[in-house]
Amino acid sequence: MSDLDTGESAAHEPQSKTGRRAHASRRNFMRKVFFASGATAVATMGGAGAWAALADDTTGTADATASAAPSGAPSGGPGGGGAGPGNQSITEDFFGLTTDGKRIDDLFTIHSTGVQTAPVIAAANAFLAGLTDTQKSSTQFTVHSTEWRLWSNIDSYERQGVALADLTDDQKALGTALLKSALSADGLETTEKIRKINQAAGEAIGNTNAFNENAYYWTVMGTPSDSEPWGFQFDGHHLVINYFVLGDQVVMSPCFWGSEPTSMEIDGETVTVCHEEVVASLAFINSLTEAQQAVAIESSTKSNESMKAGAFSDNTVQAYAGLRGNKLTAVQKKKLLGIVEAFAGRAKADVARARMVEVRNHLNDTYVTWAGGIEDDSAFYVRVHSPVVWVEVDCQAPGPLAGAYGATQGSGATQMHVHSVIRTPNGNDYGKELLRQHYLTSPHHQ
Repeated sequence: MSDLDTGESAAHEPQSKTGRRAHASRRNFMRKVFFASGATAVATMGGAGAWAALADDTTGTADATASAAPSGAPSGGPGGGGAGPGNQSITEDFFGLTTDGKRIDDLFTIHSTGVQTAPVIAAANAFLAGLTDTQKSSTQFTVHSTEWRLWSNIDSYERQGVALADLTDDQKALGTALLKSALSADGLETTEKIRKINQAAGEAIGNTNAFNENAYYWTVMGTPSDSEPWGFQFDGHHLVINYFVLGDQVVMSPCFWGSEPTSMEIDGETVTVCHEEVVASLAFINSLTEAQQAVAIESSTKSNESMKAGAFSDNTVQAYAGLRGNKLTAVQKKKLLGIVEAFAGRAKADVARARMVEVRNHLNDTYVTWAGGIEDDSAFYVRVHSPVVWVEVDCQAPGPLAGAYGATQGSGATQMHVHSVIRTPNGNDYGKELLRQHYLTSPHHQ
């Protein structure tokens, strides 16, 4: 948990429309800072239209005089689940997660995957059509917009886009239909449970200003199309979905899934979320021999926060560590894949299948590292890392919602507060490598 994850809203007031409009100021400032240093990104993008395409919907031109973050800009440990930029900043050109600062080429190509993207295109167009002109202007950005990278899992972060709180019931239904078109039944249920627990936990501690089910924001990048690149982002406390589409290819990363608590009685029903990844992780580590565990487990103790590639960590450099996939038996490999499937399976089945093909192709070059206990109720951290996938499951210390489940904030890590993330290393988070190739190879962009 970072210093920002305090449970207090920035101004200690209800999330009014006026307050949400104020969110744009810091975000626009950060975009200007980014574009002031964006020459390298333009040079590597290629194509005659690259310079124009890099312009953002809301900023237009860069403010080259910007040199410092505005008051209240997010902060926190590098790569932490607390989601501040820490030692990185949005002024860095996107490069992607790597093991040594050098990207591996030719991992991702534009090709047919057989994924049915027509339903999500139709749902996105319907959602946009249901917005007012004012709502749409604050929600839709170019596909190159830095808005992709300005996501955060903390409650107090100031977001762009249109909030669920500002949508009518009919507009909310169109948003739900968009999620339903992109996610599996499990994925949709997970998003709904995270929001439901956020609301109930906020009620339990008497702070629904900061913690509620409607402080989640929609943004759409580009124009939904069956041939041109576009995507959407759904962003809020403990829940971030980035969804990029190019033809029949989908990249659903980075995605952040978390909850505090992970299980809570609500209206007489026990609601549990983020359980699949915990169970799959423990099943894998307990399938290993003692000798294998000695390689995989870097520490038998678990710190309060271990996540390396949370928000504002798009360019994390992390060497492979732990146990390599080529040292596993067939049964152990299946259990390792189960950890990734817990995340990939939150997308539609055809998207998940395409994702898992990539993962299986690099299974022997996949590494797993672990910290913490291995009992059913142990707090732990696990990282699954290959050239094409990065997964972290991080049991954290009780945070601002500790009172909702009788815990003490800052005490030892627990399965009742879980942060997890899935990413695509080597430059294809947000589909950026596919986007680059599209602009290099499409005749109409030459």
